[in-house]
Formats: sequence, structure tokens, C-alpha cells
Amino acid sequence: MTMQTTPVVEGRAIVQDYHVPGGLFGGAKTVRALKGVDFRVDKGKTLAIVGESGSGKSTLARVIALIDAPTSGELRIEGKPVDIRTHRPGPEMRSKVQMVFQNPYGSLNPRQKIGNVLMEPLAINTNVPAAEQRERAEAMLKKVGLQPEHFNRYPHMFSGGQRQRIAIARALMLNPSLLVLDEPVSALDLSVQAQVLNLLADLQDEFGLTYVFVSHDLSVVRYIADEVMVISKGEAVEQGSREAIFADPQHAYTRQLFAATPVTDVAAIRTRVERRRLARAGA
Repeated sequence: MTMQTTPVVEGRAIVQDYHVPGGLFGGAKTVRALKGVDFRVDKGKTLAIVGESGSGKSTLARVIALIDAPTSGELRIEGKPVDIRTHRPGPEMRSKVQMVFQNPYGSLNPRQKIGNVLMEPLAINTNVPAAEQRERAEAMLKKVGLQPEHFNRYPHMFSGGQRQRIAIARALMLNPSLLVLDEPVSALDLSVQAQVLNLLADLQDEFGLTYVFVSHDLSVVRYIADEVMVISKGEAVEQGSREAIFADPQHAYTRQLFAATPVTDVAAIRTRVERRRLARAGA
């Protein structure tokens, strides 16, 4: 008999409404961005959420990351119901879920040194002494492929790929169990995308991380995902394993999405990722 594991994150009938104020030619209205979405992600797995712009995928990501409260439905983190409409999550729950955004420069304070960026979550949420905060921050810089000497530099002194590594490092400072990644490589060129995807795969293996990965890029999804959810107009129209979705998409919208999206860079991403793995193994 197979034992049922508790998912790291689970959503049941998640609804998100936005109230749009009226203008000169119309009254106020309510827009339903999510229409009863169900999902679950088990430990160490990656759920990719795919859809066109405006489909609701980033809205769902913000709900999962405890940034926005859903209008209705139930969200569970490690089996515990979380409702930020009625109860503000404490530091322990906040530390379990972290988010990495598309634009790392926009999420980094340009006036703050990178070391302070990394130590800040520890300073706010823990009682870790300052010396240990610095030690952990320097260790995390190494984990994401940067060096301790980067500690005293500012965000503008780094490339886009390096800044995304810094954003990932900051998200990991509180040892979360779940990372929500909203288009984390879409602003990077292809070779840098491969490096960051490789880093995410290595970190997932090392720390047993669970990912919710939002993307419009099917090549990236095909590489990194275990499960795929396809969203259209706020509805999850299809869900399944990566192999099943890509081999035989069932919903007309999924087939249309796949047909309209070029996937010629899959081989290039895999080649670069494998090259980096071999280089690390030989170092």
C-alpha cells in the first residue's frame, strides 16, 4: 500500500476577484482573475504554471507566496491552512515560503550593499547574532556561484544573471521549504538562463526544495518541471506530468499554446546545462 504524503503546498478552489472602480462611461465591476483553481506540489518537486499574459498565473503565484489573500478557497502550507485575510502569518510561516521575481534589480534596494540584502531577512525574522548573519550570507553567496568579496558591492555592479543569483540567495536565507519563482529567467539571455536553471536544479537537490515555477517559456518548463498546470482566463484547463502534457496535450487551449510558442531553444538550454554540470564535476 502506497502512503499518502502531505504536499508542501496545496490549493483548493482558489478564487481571486479584483474590484475595478468605475470611470466616465461605466460603473465599478468585479474581475475574476482565478476561478476555483486546485493544485498540489509534493516535497522536492516542481510545478510549472503556464499560460499567456493575463491568464492568471502570476496572480496564483502571489497567492501561493502569501503576498495576496485569495477571495475564497483554501491554501495549505505543509498541511496547515493559511488565511492571510484573517490571520497574519508569523515569522515561522513566512520563512517557509519565499518568492523570486522576474526583475531582480527591481527587487533589490540599489542603495543597499549585497551583504546587507542577504542579512536583512535574518535580522528581521531571527535572533541570529550579527557575526553569524554575515557568516551565513557569505556562505550563501558561494552556494549561488558568487564570492565573499561581493559582500560589499551594490546591485548595479552586477550583471543581470548575477543579480538573479543574489535574489535566489536572499530567498534561501531563511531556509524555506517552498520557492515561488515568477518568470525568473525570462529577462536573461539564453546562456545565462541555462546557468540559472542549472543552479536552481542543484539547489533543489541539495536542500530538498519545492518549486512553483511560473513561465510562458515552454522550453524552460520542459526542462525544469515535474508537473505542469496550464491556465487560461483564470481556470486550470489541464494538469499532469511534464511527460504527459508535452507528449499528448488534451485541451484545445494547451495544443494552441504549444503550437504558437517556439521551442527551438530546448536543445541549446540542455546542452549548456550539461556542459556546466560536466565542468563542475571536473573541477
